[in-house]
Amino acid sequence: IPKMLTRKIKLWDINAHITCRLCNGYLIDATTVTECLHTFCRSCLVKYLEENNTCPTCRIVIHQSHPLQYIGHDRTMQDIVYKLVPGLQEAEMKKQREFYHKLGMEVPGDIKGETCSAKQHLDSHRNGETKTDENSNKETSEEKQEEDNDYHRSDEQVSICLECNSSKLRGLKRKWIRCSAQATVLHLKKFIAKKLNLSSFNELDILCNEEILGKDHTLKFVVVTRWRFK
Repeated sequence: IPKMLTRKIKLWDINAHITCRLCNGYLIDATTVTECLHTFCRSCLVKYLEENNTCPTCRIVIHQSHPLQYIGHDRTMQDIVYKLVPGLQEAEMKKQREFYHKLGMEVPGDIKGETCSAKQHLDSHRNGETKTDENSNKETSEEKQEEDNDYHRSDEQVSICLECNSSKLRGLKRKWIRCSAQATVLHLKKFIAKKLNLSSFNELDILCNEEILGKDHTLKFVVVTRWRFK
């Protein structure tokens, strides 16, 4: 059987496919326009769509009035970028941690967890310490158990008031809830449907500023795009 031919590809050759057209940097929190599938950094695209309703690359109209509802996080693309560019993910986590510390805010759990793990790993190597596989596995399983019992309490939290504006539905007894900023609008729909004993969460729409929210939007995204100055 002939040996398969392999060819090394330089990062330079694929840079155009993994960089943001708005900032010319590598994609961070990659977000794709659902209409044309062009991808940008989330912060770059959200800022751009505050004044525009077209794709920055092909100029296609995303939506006349609510373009932010027609973009979505592209986890696959972000994973590819982090795997291809050495040190990019670690550098981004470090920047985010420094940003929160500068503002005197608590670092959200997902960022804190990753950076702390990386720091402990580096420190143990710097000090010349090596751990046996048995000890490492034991610590990993204990950490995992702690994470499983955390129920996202260490995430950045967001407080929400769920007001019912339909005569067909009764309101919630407790309309104020506090949950992870990583929760999605779909999570809220399922929660409300369960509380009101509805047959399907599809009967519900959740609005903010009288705009219907997309089911895949995280609450963090809703806060940043629709509640930033309030």
